[in-house]
Amino acid sequence: MTWSDIDVILPNLKRRLSGVTSTVLRLVPVQGRQIGLAVVGWPLPGIAVRPLRQAFVVPRDRWRVWHARRNNEMVLGLILRHVFRRRFRLLFTSAAQRVHTGFTKALIARQDAVVATSEKAARYLDRPATVIMHGVDTDIFTPAADRAALRAELGLPVDGCIIGCFGRVRAQKGVDLLVDAALALCPARPDLHIVFSGRVAAKHRAFHEALKAKIAAAGLSGRITFRGEVPWADLVCLHQALDLYAAPSRTEGFGLTPLEAMACGTPVVASDAGAYAEMVEPGLGTIVPPGDAAALTAALAAWVDDPARRSAARPACRQHVLDRFAIAREAEALIAVYRQMLADPARG
Repeated sequence: MTWSDIDVILPNLKRRLSGVTSTVLRLVPVQGRQIGLAVVGWPLPGIAVRPLRQAFVVPRDRWRVWHARRNNEMVLGLILRHVFRRRFRLLFTSAAQRVHTGFTKALIARQDAVVATSEKAARYLDRPATVIMHGVDTDIFTPAADRAALRAELGLPVDGCIIGCFGRVRAQKGVDLLVDAALALCPARPDLHIVFSGRVAAKHRAFHEALKAKIAAAGLSGRITFRGEVPWADLVCLHQALDLYAAPSRTEGFGLTPLEAMACGTPVVASDAGAYAEMVEPGLGTIVPPGDAAALTAALAAWVDDPARRSAARPACRQHVLDRFAIAREAEALIAVYRQMLADPARG
């Protein structure tokens, strides 16, 4: 694809994979079928990425959208437009649910348009924003045809109730809260199992080891397990194998895993962090205060002890994501923003 075909440039200025990076990974193939776009910066698995230096020599034949998702990407967009005179219209997506620093506010103020990933995130902005919530690929995250067979294949118990929690293992994600809840729930429920999956960074290894020691001391190492970071395909399968998903984060930017779980037909117990309260409706799960271990334990118990409730929720969870959070909807909404920016006569 040549620059004449490209209307949107997506910078990726973080080397390690992150939640923001995964957003780009998910959206690019879907958006690329509807609008010409290019990714520049650090490599991404499965995505064609151009060297960053190409952004400095983009032809000035017409306006293009520079879609930033990080502060450094906003800074670079401003430099490219005002120093290197590239004809970029600047868009920023904000997921943060906190008061922005003065520096970030100044950068956001100089963008041509802003997208917020939730109503909650929009309330922390000092300017109007288009709210476009993230979506998931409902062709990938789909209920298992045979959950018992899948569990056997994954080495999980075929019978009983399995709770999953996937993401980086650290205190921010509330992993310790779920471990404490599991330690309270498991003794009276011999068919209950909890499976964690996610990367353990070096600075969080002591936290992880302390949790494993606590589990071992309770004699529950076989029922509360950590699988570490698993391949993407295996993570999808783990979602499909669950009875219940837990997202007990203390703080969160957006938080995609509950949508992935619900797309697979799995009800969710989540804290009121990130966009969880905007995605988990009554009947599909339960929202609890962040950091409240007792409330988390009670909410999990109510779902674990009521298999009929879980079964009834499964088709509704799936339909909820199909109706409101399919990734195609997110892509279409962003493309509408791009086209509006490109058609804006104010910049000729």
